[in-house]
Amino acid sequence: MTPTAPASTYRLQVQRDFTLADATALLDHLADLGVGAVYLSPLLRSTTGSAHGYDTVDVTEVDPDRGGEEGLRALFAAAEAAGLGVVVDIVPNHLGVEVPAENPAWWDVLQHGRDAAHASWFDIDWSRPRLLLPVLGDDAELTVQDGELRYYDHRFPLAPGSWSEGEDAATVHDRQHYELVHWSRGNTDLGYRRFFAVTTLAGVRQEDEAVFDATHVKVREWVERGVTGLRIDHPDGLVDPGEYLRRLRALAPDQWITVEKILEPGEQLPADWPVEGTTGYDAMREVNGLFVDPGHEHELTALYQRLTGDERNIAEHVEAGKRMVVTELLVAEIRRMAALVPDVEDAEAAIAEVAVAFAVYRSYLPDGVADLDHALALAARRRPQLREALDALSPRLHDGDDELARRMQQLSGATMAKGTEDTAFYRYARFVALNEVGADPDELGIDLEAFHAAQVARQERQPRSMTGLSTHDTKRGEDVRARLAVLAEIPQAWGEFAEQFLAATAVPRPAFGYFLAQTLVGAGPVERERMHAYAEKAMREASDGTTYTDVDEAYEAAVHAAVDAAYDEPQLRAAWDDLVAAVTPHGWTNALGQKLVQLTMPGVPDVYQGTELWDDSLVDPDNRRPVDFDRRRALLAEVRQSHPGVDGTGAAKLWVTTQALHARREHPELFTGYTPLHATGPAAHHLVAFDRGGALTLATRLPLGLAAAGGWLDTTLTLPGRVVDELTGREHEGTVQVADVLDRYPVALLLPA
Repeated sequence: MTPTAPASTYRLQVQRDFTLADATALLDHLADLGVGAVYLSPLLRSTTGSAHGYDTVDVTEVDPDRGGEEGLRALFAAAEAAGLGVVVDIVPNHLGVEVPAENPAWWDVLQHGRDAAHASWFDIDWSRPRLLLPVLGDDAELTVQDGELRYYDHRFPLAPGSWSEGEDAATVHDRQHYELVHWSRGNTDLGYRRFFAVTTLAGVRQEDEAVFDATHVKVREWVERGVTGLRIDHPDGLVDPGEYLRRLRALAPDQWITVEKILEPGEQLPADWPVEGTTGYDAMREVNGLFVDPGHEHELTALYQRLTGDERNIAEHVEAGKRMVVTELLVAEIRRMAALVPDVEDAEAAIAEVAVAFAVYRSYLPDGVADLDHALALAARRRPQLREALDALSPRLHDGDDELARRMQQLSGATMAKGTEDTAFYRYARFVALNEVGADPDELGIDLEAFHAAQVARQERQPRSMTGLSTHDTKRGEDVRARLAVLAEIPQAWGEFAEQFLAATAVPRPAFGYFLAQTLVGAGPVERERMHAYAEKAMREASDGTTYTDVDEAYEAAVHAAVDAAYDEPQLRAAWDDLVAAVTPHGWTNALGQKLVQLTMPGVPDVYQGTELWDDSLVDPDNRRPVDFDRRRALLAEVRQSHPGVDGTGAAKLWVTTQALHARREHPELFTGYTPLHATGPAAHHLVAFDRGGALTLATRLPLGLAAAGGWLDTTLTLPGRVVDELTGREHEGTVQVADVLDRYPVALLLPA
């Protein structure tokens, strides 16, 4: 039986300030909006106060802070009554261990060591005498209280019989199955697998079927209750994602399953994964690129290099970022792997070089062996002195049953993620609208034919994969990217502002100043504290001038002064306001176009919470800010009464969103294919149009250039039949003037009349 996919999803970030009860109260509004299923962030008990829920501490209960079991039961019942499905985000790769007392399995391991009932749960190097926990600061004063080892507010269990009254805490500590050490040793000496470089998230051994069964008790209950779908967080961290997904499919045979798999351009999901597709970053790359003008690429590159002095391309930045990761952040993982090959000289260096050389996140042996071969060959070219070590490692790295190969697949993914999206994307600033998860900043724009070809392939291969424009992990909101896309059409005006900003401020690294200037234009004059918070996170992620663990106060002060200058220095503020004013109307056109395209293209569209109105969000936690759903509920009632104009309220985006969602939900038979439609005339390349099997989408692209050329002029499109525009209510037939169809909105959604 083929699982039934929802018509669409709407992502909600459930937390203590927006609980399951709040989500339940919103369901009638989501149904009115046209949504097919409510899509919930992780629900299992997480570290107290966690705003995201990806740090699960107890797999046996729904988080009380998020509404608990009672809240989830009520939501399921209300969703069924409203005709909505329920999709839940689950986190199989790791568990949160920051507060051991909140994680029963981790507490058991600390207390009983390798003899613990839960010892098999975690990916721990048991060849070491003790489990190293990098939690101490410079003041390592331990105490024993109430049968526990204490370090300030941190609590740790004591092994049975390992202490008696009055004993020195240091002596008691030395008898434990764990060793508390300075936090700085985490990256070099850790003895358990982490999520990327986060020591507070310990890797789980889902390759053990008993561990899978134990950690999926609640998931099984949700499946039995009739949950519509499951979103799988970070499958690349697992030893064997395919094996995991086959077990999950056996547990959830009728559920719609998508995976948070980051595909590089041209890469495909392994064919044997029993899932409907990805969570949509690949679709996001295609839609973003469609609205970026590649015509000024040379000019934009020259401008960036002249103002910043940075002549490196994105590939060079990625290599540098990945080298930083393997030499500073993932040393412990590499040392653990090198211990598996004690006879290979320079094993650590060779392993690191292979991880750096991978062009994709990882292989899935035997799938992806070509990617491994490419990485080995590139590593040998870059470091010929390691060729002998690489040759010695190669046979084992090709053996999918070998622990070395299995760990390399996990290492390469972590190296790619941390080195690329969390480092290089904050350093390379030629055009930051493209610096997104799963995107290629070297690909400045996607032409119409390439976009259509990608959608034909998507319809053939994964018609039920999720599509998205914003997630909790995107680096900047969808409409920030839509406004930034306008800059590709006006390199001269953009360059004048960037040069003025760099001259008026003193950001020590011009490339970061250029990065910041684009953020100012893309987001506009948002609340000052939000821009400061973003600047702080961005410069620390870049790890170029300052870092999270080695803060350069002078560097950071200069960056914050630059932010303040944009808000306070009269000439700079005027230039900022002028450029934002020039960009904004065209940004609205881009935003409406990319929204309608994403909502109607092949796949299951997701709407991230709040993005049915204009979205100026930046990276998390900014994109998890509270959403004013009361405003959206009231505005939805208003737009039904009269077709809204395109203005600062965002009502036009809400109108486009609700009409597209209703079309997807109420007329699924009109969205079963994909045929490109081609306009003719002087502005034909400014129109993206396609037929989904009865539903036609028309959207304007490169709007500033269109306006500069005099508009649509005599550009025409031949329609396949008589249609009605769901946005204006007007009917069209035959060969039409595009200017007539798009005179009210820059987009049209045409259904059979």
